[in-house]
Amino acid sequence: MVTLLGAVAPFAQAADILHRVTGLRYAPETCRRRTEAVGAQLHEQQQAQAVPLPKPPTWDFRLPARDDGGRPPGTVAYVGLDAFAVPTRGAGQVDWKMLYVGLLYDPGKAHTLYLADYDFEQLAGALRRYAVSLGVKRAETLVALTDGGNGLERVLRQGVSGAVVCVLDWWHVSQKVHELGGLLHGDDAGAAAAWVRARETTLWEEGGAALVEELDRLGCPATAAPAAQEKWAEVRNHLDKNRHRTAYPEYRAKGWDVGSGPVEAGCKLLAGRVKGTGMRWEQAASAGVAALKALYASGMGLWQAFWDHRQPPRPGASPHNN
Repeated sequence: MVTLLGAVAPFAQAADILHRVTGLRYAPETCRRRTEAVGAQLHEQQQAQAVPLPKPPTWDFRLPARDDGGRPPGTVAYVGLDAFAVPTRGAGQVDWKMLYVGLLYDPGKAHTLYLADYDFEQLAGALRRYAVSLGVKRAETLVALTDGGNGLERVLRQGVSGAVVCVLDWWHVSQKVHELGGLLHGDDAGAAAAWVRARETTLWEEGGAALVEELDRLGCPATAAPAAQEKWAEVRNHLDKNRHRTAYPEYRAKGWDVGSGPVEAGCKLLAGRVKGTGMRWEQAASAGVAALKALYASGMGLWQAFWDHRQPPRPGASPHNN
């Protein structure tokens, strides 16, 4: 229970809950040491193998029914990869490190597996191992929803599956279009909203390639402020680079998700444990605690399975070694 509470709550709060529930008194520092040590073991184990599932997976990869009651053909599994900054201890200052969060989930969102690591290539390998144990290969298509960060598509293809279909998160693109509209029209909120609505309609109904052509046809107004001209070029080039990931009409026709809501939610879930006010972590310690929180949040009996199959630490290994 000490490790579980330390995985889901700040260590002082974990010690307080433990005392209130069981009557046992543990110092917050004891909770910290215990949780970080077990977290380091889990993190090391997941770099080599997945925690064994206690029973065969029952994921349903069928796509949800449409409003008319019909169900799109085919089966799909989703993989997501994103990151958020964690405050770690640097040389006399806070050093913000990017912690990557990986997810596997089914179309109905009934099951979600969460993983975390500072090394996104290691994380991709762990996602592959869990995909095997969860039977993701039973799905006809593996769809990856990401924000287009540098290297993410390459890592997913090399580390998870070469057949993964990468989709650029709709809301990520929409935000960029909104930013551009605001810069173009300044204080005229009505004009900015109308401009954004027209561009989003093109993106939604025709896809990213069509919006690139539309932007080229319209051209950035010569009177636009430098910041607006810079944002125009940024949005146009981002869409052009991601033409193969923004065929939204095709994706919607197949019944696929085009937004990475579960991935964003996963980041918030783990950030709630390792990014609290005043927190400063050793990088390896935060990786282990995030791994524990992710394992517990994944459900499917994985928390108990980890304890049932827990591997002893290597001789001489330190819980603070990455």
